[in-house]
Amino acid sequence: MEDDSKPEQSSWTHLPDVCLRHVFHWLDDRDRSQAALVCKKWNWVMYSGSLWRSRTISFYGRPSRAHTLELKSALWHTKKFSKYLKHLEIKLLNPYNTNITKRFQGTIKDLLSHLGNSRLVSLSIEHLRLNCLIWNNAVKAQFINNLATFLKRSKQLDYLNLKGARVTLEEGCKLLNSLSCSISKLNIEDFFSIHSAAYSSTLFHQTMSKFHSIAILTFNYSCISNELLDTLREHSAHSLCTLNIKCHIHDPHGHEVCGTSWTNLAKRAPKLIVNYVFQRVMKHNDLARILLAEIPVRSISLRSCYYSDPEWIMRPTLTNLLPAYRHVLQELTLELNNYRELMDDELIQLILSCKRLLFLKVWAFLSVTFMERLLQNRAERKCILTTIKVRIYTTRQETSEEDQLLDNIYKKFKCLIDSELNYFVTTNTMV
Repeated sequence: MEDDSKPEQSSWTHLPDVCLRHVFHWLDDRDRSQAALVCKKWNWVMYSGSLWRSRTISFYGRPSRAHTLELKSALWHTKKFSKYLKHLEIKLLNPYNTNITKRFQGTIKDLLSHLGNSRLVSLSIEHLRLNCLIWNNAVKAQFINNLATFLKRSKQLDYLNLKGARVTLEEGCKLLNSLSCSISKLNIEDFFSIHSAAYSSTLFHQTMSKFHSIAILTFNYSCISNELLDTLREHSAHSLCTLNIKCHIHDPHGHEVCGTSWTNLAKRAPKLIVNYVFQRVMKHNDLARILLAEIPVRSISLRSCYYSDPEWIMRPTLTNLLPAYRHVLQELTLELNNYRELMDDELIQLILSCKRLLFLKVWAFLSVTFMERLLQNRAERKCILTTIKVRIYTTRQETSEEDQLLDNIYKKFKCLIDSELNYFVTTNTMV
């Protein structure tokens, strides 16, 4: 007897398009292409614009065969679906000779030429380090010219990230002048060469005055001047909401900026918040010149790395400078080599005075009892921390005693930690 029943169809046949697109979203280029061969419906999904809006293209300094194939595939698919592309990230990973940068320049020239008058909204090319010897002068000049030409054509570009480009003031201003004046998010951290004093450059001030809608600006303290703050106040106060500022020991940071300039900017830009990252700029006198009370600081990160200056101590910063932000500070990161001083009391007092502090990350020489005191104050609602990440440094090779004390502290406050905190505490031997 013949079976007249129809063969059972896979549930994939009835999967809605929106679900299929979500599945395709998690596939790489190769798997997407293979999936598109299954049927007409899946092939149609392959051409959904939402799948191709964001692309990351990685160039490896020492490419393997797999990396080379991955790059070729990424370039091919980016060109094929370029009409849908809105967000492009390009990575140059550890180039080690001039041949690599020359090939990179040629490939980027071809790619940008193919994109043409694209509808790109964001572009990120980080850590180019164009000041390195692996960049032949002619190749570097050609790369900057090609990028500047592309930026001029990209009228819809709203976000540009050239962090770590390390160009001269003239080269950098050429690229910035290529941008539309309506761009709102700009990352030029480590954009200029080390030791470049952009704060005193008339060319840089003129370039920044062209932007009228800056909302988020990420840059180095070596770019800040009274003139720049006045320019932002005059042209972008209506949109400005975030300044991310990096201050590095090797960048110029000895210049004076008036508190009045910060006050005037904050008045015209009431939504403004400032996030500071200091790397090896730790001395109280240097910080006092930079961390003015008039700045609406939301986040501060002080990182000494493993470097320790015998003349440096942390207490004056904790007791004299940071309390000025007790009404606005929300995030505090301290990565310190402070083995010459204990600062438990000063740090606890600072945390209790900062009424809006939510995030605390500390890598430093502290006593284990610091954690018990901190959690006890949190349990008594004397602070409102929601994230606590602490690495307690010690010079002892054996940390089992400290680890046991931390375990006991965790058990004592387990209910609080499990229910209300993002909590991570450990010990670490520092020699």
